[in-house]
Order: sequence, then structure tokens, then C-alpha cells
Amino acid sequence: MAGAPGAGAPRSVAAADAAALTALPEFGSPAVLLLRSIDRVGVALLLDRFGLSLTLVAHGDEIPGSYWGDSEAGLKGEQLYARLDTPLHSILHEACHYICMSPERRAGLDTDAGGDDLEESAVCYLQVLLAGELAAVGRARMLADMDSWGYSFRLGSTRAWFEGDAADARAWLCQKGIVDAAGRLTGRLGA
Repeated sequence: MAGAPGAGAPRSVAAADAAALTALPEFGSPAVLLLRSIDRVGVALLLDRFGLSLTLVAHGDEIPGSYWGDSEAGLKGEQLYARLDTPLHSILHEACHYICMSPERRAGLDTDAGGDDLEESAVCYLQVLLAGELAAVGRARMLADMDSWGYSFRLGSTRAWFEGDAADARAWLCQKGIVDAAGRLTGRLGA
């Protein structure tokens, strides 16, 4: 789930726009990276490092636990649900909600990750860090995909926010033990 638009939440994307962003290969390349376009084993292994299991849903089926619906990833307990047409940014965003939430919230997790604006910013920051852990993706691609999908930050682009206005998000992640003082992933869930 994403928070207020100023906190890095995706803006509402019209159905026609969403369809264009997740175009089928025979109709052209998607504007954002989809799960079908990358090594799913690498994604599953990354999620597993944080106790999450990637569960694939059949094409056209509703994604369980999806807050936004359509092709957006869903969360239920320790399961992250996605289809092959699910955008990678959505998978990482929902995974980051799981990583950032308290153990109490994790225990009852079903669809709505909750959290406040600062946590939402931390989730956005963390999804860029996690993208850097995937060799075929990287931070630059995630920043571009977040812009393409419509994430909104007060400095304009996701890159401008990440590089120049995300100290509060980084500090929040450090306080929760998710990153160390140098901003490197610790591999731990939020406390």
C-alpha cells in the first residue's frame, strides 16, 4: 500500500495508461520492468532473505492481497503474490512494506500494509536499495520505473528525491536496523 502522494505514493493510473505500461511483448515493450522480463529466481531469493515467499498467480487471475488491484503485487502474511505482468517496482514496494513494518503488523498482514508518511518514504527508499541487489535491474532502472509509473516526490523525479531529499527516510531505516549507518542493507526486518 502506498501513502500520500507527497510521500512517494504512485498517482492513480488510468486503466488505459496501466495497460500501456504493462504492454504484452507482441505489442511492444513495457515502459516498466515486469516480473516476466527478469530472473524470477533472483527475485524469489531476494525476498527469501527477508522471510517472504514469492507466489505466482496465473495470468488473468486476481492477485490475492493486492491493495491496488489489477496487476499490482499483493501481501498476505509472509506471502507476496504476483503475476508475470506485475511490475517489479510493485513487488519490491510491497516487499519493503513487509520489511519495514513492526512484527505485530506483520503478524496480521492482509492486503493493507498501513504505515505513516515517513514509513512510506522509507519503503520507497528501500525499494531502490533492493533493486540494486538484483543484477539485471539496478538502482537507476528502479528510479526510472518509479517515475514512469507515477510516483510523486516534492523535488520532481525519484532520482532527485533519492539523492537530495531522502535523509529522513534513510534515518528511519537506520533507526529500525534495516540499513546501517552507511546506508547499507543489514538483511534484518524492521524492529
